[in-house]
Amino acid sequence: MDTLLKKLFGDFKLFSGKTNDSVVGVDIGSSAIKVVQIKKKGGKAVLETYGALSLGPYADGGQVGQVTNLSAEKIATALADVLKESGVTTKIAILSIPASASLIFTIELPPLALEKDFSTIIPTEARKYIPVPINEVTLDWLVIPKRVEEERVQSANEKTEVLVTAIHNDTIAKYNEIFKLAALEPSPFEIEVFSAVRSTFMHELGSVLLVDMGASKTKLTIVDRGIVKQFHAIGRGAADITTMLATSLDMPFAKAEEMKQELGMAPGATDQISESIRSSFDFILAEIASVVLAYEKKYNKPISKIILSGGGALLPGFVDLARDRFRYDTVIANPFQKTETPAFLEDVLAKIGPEFSVAIGLALRKLQ
Repeated sequence: MDTLLKKLFGDFKLFSGKTNDSVVGVDIGSSAIKVVQIKKKGGKAVLETYGALSLGPYADGGQVGQVTNLSAEKIATALADVLKESGVTTKIAILSIPASASLIFTIELPPLALEKDFSTIIPTEARKYIPVPINEVTLDWLVIPKRVEEERVQSANEKTEVLVTAIHNDTIAKYNEIFKLAALEPSPFEIEVFSAVRSTFMHELGSVLLVDMGASKTKLTIVDRGIVKQFHAIGRGAADITTMLATSLDMPFAKAEEMKQELGMAPGATDQISESIRSSFDFILAEIASVVLAYEKKYNKPISKIILSGGGALLPGFVDLARDRFRYDTVIANPFQKTETPAFLEDVLAKIGPEFSVAIGLALRKLQ
């Protein structure tokens, strides 16, 4: 498998190749599949089509918005459906690996460790973080570069920080099977976190926190100068909010999902609805605060900005709640700004953009 990390860091140049072929980014989440087809034209990424499809109905008795755990065969069927319904015309695709099926962590190597020894040292150190035998996963890593001023004062006793990713080989096999069943051209995969960073970041100079709220998990990624410095997954997402709302109001999941998306915590929602949703967010926001505090303490550097992404970021009232809770500049991701789109679609794409962050980031990588 091609490297997972090496192309993700640096100045985020979008294109270096000469291909003019269309490509499609496929984000297979726990509750939905999102696809975005773009092509390179005149040095720009031009949006051709996009679409989303809920996976709930493909599970026995499943509902729209529910978290699923489907087989490769059912995912491939759903993928074929959304590709057809969205009018995707290319077989050149790249799929995301969900954060729930991977591990992302940092390790510190001994002082003066030689790069030629990393292939031996890193797997040995990574064993401490991986709960399965090391031969059951595929590892990749990137040495986190230091600032120029940090290099000048680096001492011989200072350790080298390395970002490591691990994907279970069974997961890779499953996604290869999905490729085959969906009749797509084989391609390397990418962990969703890096795709979201590529599509949502511009040229931020400080440390930025990306909060990507999916259906089953909320992923927190802190990026400094284009480098992922810290990653943390919270075991709650948008589907958990729907479940709590359904329970507190004694209503079916489908009705609660509809109410959550339409009303959320915005003006117009009843106190019972708003408070039920807010109580779900309290845990997530507390976890965010804890991760930020730990980062600022470790690196002695403040967070300068928070970017909200994922389908959960679209919930009415969430942005205002986050802005009230944190002192940082807090914005909604707009990944479609990395593409050239029809003017009449700009407002629509800006509103739904957070949900397509991963799919757009994948397609942009494929065009690199």
